[in-house]
Amino acid sequence: MNITFAVVISLLFMLNPNVYAAIADKIEVLSPFVREVPAGQPNSAAFMQLKNNNKMNVALIHVVSDAAGVIELHTHTHQDGMMQMRRIEKIAIAGDSTTTLQPGGLHIMLIGLKQSLKQGQTINLRLIFNDHSEKRITLPVKNILPGYH
Repeated sequence: MNITFAVVISLLFMLNPNVYAAIADKIEVLSPFVREVPAGQPNSAAFMQLKNNNKMNVALIHVVSDAAGVIELHTHTHQDGMMQMRRIEKIAIAGDSTTTLQPGGLHIMLIGLKQSLKQGQTINLRLIFNDHSEKRITLPVKNILPGYH
């Protein structure tokens, strides 16, 4: 039986419509913000919830922004009675679930800020997923430390 490539692709898509959907299209970004830092502080962090509206497990593998010289994915680990921040290669987002990036846990580290970050400002990030699709987001700068202005 001679079935054309287009027919095979169409059948695959009908059986599983998520096959050719870009991962970024299936990720919702909820409550994003970047931490305000005092003038002269070279680093900050971005936090959010990443909701995976796909059945497949996916991963955030890279972040790009003109707000900082270097951007890394990080987590905190508890080791020998101390919290330590560690760079990680990816942030996993299980199918049909939400992964939370928060202070003291998973986060996006902004290293070598190119400007001071003050409450009321915004920064842009490009989130890049394991299929190399991208989601562009704008994050407000927020003061999350009580009594700090």
